[in-house]
Amino acid sequence: MVRRYYDLPSLTALAAFEASARHLSFKLAASELNVTPSAVSRQIKALEEDLGVPLFVRDRTLILLTSPGEELYAVLASGFSRASQVVRTIKRGVHPMNVTLACTDGIGLMWIMPRMPNFWHRYPEISVDHLMSSNMRDYKRAEVDLCIRYGLGSWHGEVAELLFPDKIYPVCGPGYLLQHGDATPESLPDLPLLHFNWVDQDWTGWDELFRRAGIPHGTLRGPRFSRFFLTIQAALADQGIAIGLHSLVRPLIDEGKLVRITDLEMRAPGDWFVTWSDNKALSPAAEVLRSWLLETSVDERSS
Repeated sequence: MVRRYYDLPSLTALAAFEASARHLSFKLAASELNVTPSAVSRQIKALEEDLGVPLFVRDRTLILLTSPGEELYAVLASGFSRASQVVRTIKRGVHPMNVTLACTDGIGLMWIMPRMPNFWHRYPEISVDHLMSSNMRDYKRAEVDLCIRYGLGSWHGEVAELLFPDKIYPVCGPGYLLQHGDATPESLPDLPLLHFNWVDQDWTGWDELFRRAGIPHGTLRGPRFSRFFLTIQAALADQGIAIGLHSLVRPLIDEGKLVRITDLEMRAPGDWFVTWSDNKALSPAAEVLRSWLLETSVDERSS
């Protein structure tokens, strides 16, 4: 490959690699770059030969990044993202005051959005783009400025700052409680339970909750949901009992729309964090949003 001043491989090959790594698909990368998949594949192969290491693990149905591929992608994604930001600034002639915040739809709908009017009132010049999904793995670090994450506080390639810890307990609708007011922690396994199936291993399901509480149980009944807020909606509709995260369900409890059932309660195994890429400097707008999130979380820590 032709070398440039910075001793880099072909920029065309690097662009093909970055798009392929971002999509984890040669076909989608080819569509974005308006070339054929075979052209992208040739660029990747030439780049791998030039570097002397494989960048992807290829399978019949998917491709995955190798460790060198992850390292190269992190640098390219950060550099391309910064270059894109500078280009937009030059085109507009003004410094853009926008920030992209990613989170799961649960905390996005039940914690962030109810508090955002305060941010909009204090910082009307900053525009916040919200990306919400049930799976944080849907986002590449280059696409976002800040993330709100639930877990143990350690994610590869990210800086994490604690927002607040949490606690969990069973919740249901008031109508459901009227029918099962005599429920005890030990009787919960025999009642219809609402299960939230999340891909994140840090989330506590009913099996783990009962195990940690020392409550014996067999096969657990009840419907399963792929989103936390849908699980809570089912509880509001008196369809069963859900595991409530205090930070998310507390407003519903204060309004009397949800109630706690039994005195079972324990500290959540994960905490809530605000995170950002460790190789990408935060923009002024992102710094403001980060500071506001930390300030807002003070109340959560003391409750």
